[in-house]
Amino acid sequence: MKDASEPGKPGAWVLAARPKTLPVAVVPVVVGSAMAFAETSMFSVSIVVVAMICALLIQIGTNLHNDVADFERGADDPATRLGPRRATAEGWLQPRAVNLAAAISFAAAFFIGLYLVAIGGWPILLLGVTAIAAGYAYSGGPRPIAYTCFGEVFVLAFFGLAAVGGTYYLQASGRLTGAALLAGIAVGLPAAAVLVVNNTRDLDADRRAGRRTFPVMFGKTASHIQYSGFLLASILLASATAWQAGAGAWAAGCLLMFPWAYHLGRCFREASAPGVFNQLLAATARFGLCLGAVLSLLLVVTSQ
Repeated sequence: MKDASEPGKPGAWVLAARPKTLPVAVVPVVVGSAMAFAETSMFSVSIVVVAMICALLIQIGTNLHNDVADFERGADDPATRLGPRRATAEGWLQPRAVNLAAAISFAAAFFIGLYLVAIGGWPILLLGVTAIAAGYAYSGGPRPIAYTCFGEVFVLAFFGLAAVGGTYYLQASGRLTGAALLAGIAVGLPAAAVLVVNNTRDLDADRRAGRRTFPVMFGKTASHIQYSGFLLASILLASATAWQAGAGAWAAGCLLMFPWAYHLGRCFREASAPGVFNQLLAATARFGLCLGAVLSLLLVVTSQ
C-alpha cells in the first residue's frame, strides 16, 4: 500500500533536485553581472541566462548525485534522518535512475556552457570542467568532500569566488578585479553558512556514519562561532565591495542587515531540535539571497 506521505514520481524528482538550494547558484551570477556593469558598464543578457542555466544544472546534478551517493554509503537512513526525506533512501526513485539524471545534468551544463567558452576561452572551459568535477567529488569518489571538514571551503570556492569571478570575467570581456573576488567571498559566505546549519543539525548522525565534518571535529560551539562569523563577515565584505565599486556612502546599506545576522546567530546558538535547524537553514538561505539582492541593487543604481 502506498504511503500517504509519498510524493509520487514527479514530486520525488523535485525533492531530489532540492529546489530550496538553487538560489545559491543564481545569486553569484546576478552579483557577478552587477559588479561588471558597475565597473565596466558592460552587460550581456545572454551571458546571464546561459551562466544561470549552467549553474543551476551543476547544482541540480550535485544534489541528485548526493541523494544517491549518501544512500549507497548508508548515510541517509530514513529511520534516523533529521533533515528532509531523501528520494533514493525512501525508495521513491531507483539509484540507477538518479545517477543517470545527475550525469545528464552535468553533461547538459557542459554542452550548454560551450557558448560561454566561445566567449571567455580556455579559462571558462577550465572553470566549468572543474566545477562539474567538484560537483561529483562532493559526494562521490573514495574521499567525498561532504564527509570532511572542507565542505564549507568547497561552497565558498565554487558558489562564491568561482561563480562570481567567472561571471564577471565573461561580462567584462576577460577582465577580473579584486573587487569582483571580494564580492565572490561576500556571496559565498552565506552559502557556506547554510552548510554549517545542515552539518550541525546532522552532527550525531554524521558521527555515526563516519563523517568528519566541521561540527563533528570541533563541536557545536565552534560551529556557532563559524556560522556567526560567516554572516557578519559577508555583510562587511559586501559593504566593502559596494564602496570599492563606487557606491560611496550608499555602501553602508549592506550594514542594515547586521540585526538579521545577529538574530540568526542567536537562533543557531539556542537551536537543538531538528525542526528548528531546518527552519534556520531556510532562513539562512533567504539571508544570502537578500544580501546578494541588496549588493546587486547598490552596484547597479550607484553606477549611473
